[in-house]
Amino acid sequence: MARTVVVGDVHGCRRELEELLSKVGRTRDDRLCFVGDLLARGPDGLAVLELVEGLGADVVLGNHERRLLEVRQARVRGERPRRLGPSHARLFESMGEEHFRMLEAFPYWLDLPEHELRIVHAGVVPGVPIEEQDPWALTHMRTLTPDGRASDTRDGVLWGERYTERPHVVFGHNAVDGLQIHAHATGIDTGCVYGNTLTALVLPKGCRVPEPDDRRDALVGVQAHRAWVELRPGA
Repeated sequence: MARTVVVGDVHGCRRELEELLSKVGRTRDDRLCFVGDLLARGPDGLAVLELVEGLGADVVLGNHERRLLEVRQARVRGERPRRLGPSHARLFESMGEEHFRMLEAFPYWLDLPEHELRIVHAGVVPGVPIEEQDPWALTHMRTLTPDGRASDTRDGVLWGERYTERPHVVFGHNAVDGLQIHAHATGIDTGCVYGNTLTALVLPKGCRVPEPDDRRDALVGVQAHRAWVELRPGA
C-alpha cells in the first residue's frame, strides 16, 4: 500500500539518505517529500539534488536553497550579491543551470490533504493564512517573540508550542532543538550533517500524523557516519 515518506534536512548527506530510504523500504508507489535544505554544508549536495529529482520527490524551499537563488538573481540583475561563505561559494560555482531550475521549482509549502498535513521548511506564524505568511518566516523562523512575530533567534518560544491549528505542520530547519513533537506540528531536522541522525516521518495511506504519545512509532532514522560541521546555536 502506498505511503507518504517525509524526510528531514539532508544537507548533502547522500549516503545517509540512501540508507534511510532503504531502511523505510521505499517503493515506487510511495510518495517521497523533503522539508528543504537538500544541499549545503554536507559533502554531496548536487548528488543529493539529482538523486531526489530522479526519484520524483516533492521538495519545499529551504533557507539554503533560497540563499543560493538570491545570489544568482542578484548576479542576473547586475547587482552586488550577498556574500556567501566559502562552502556555499564553492557549491554555487559548481551549480549548472539545470540545478538552479530545480531550486526555482521548489514551493514554499506543500499541502497533503490526504493526511491533513502541510510541509514547510522552518515554520508558520499561528493565526496567519498560509498565503499571507512571510516567505522569510517559512524558511527561517524558529521561535515566536512575545508579541507573536516570527524570529530566528532562541530568545522566544518554539513556534510549534503555540500552533494549535490544522493542518498538522511537518518542518525542519531547527537542528539545535532536534526532534520536536508538538500537538499539531512535528520538527524532523535531527542534525544529520552535524553527526546526529537523518529522520523520516512515514505515514500509511490516508492516515493522519499520530498523536504525540504514538508519534515516535511513525519515525525512522539512521545515524550519520560523521559530522561535517559543528552544531552551533544558529543551526
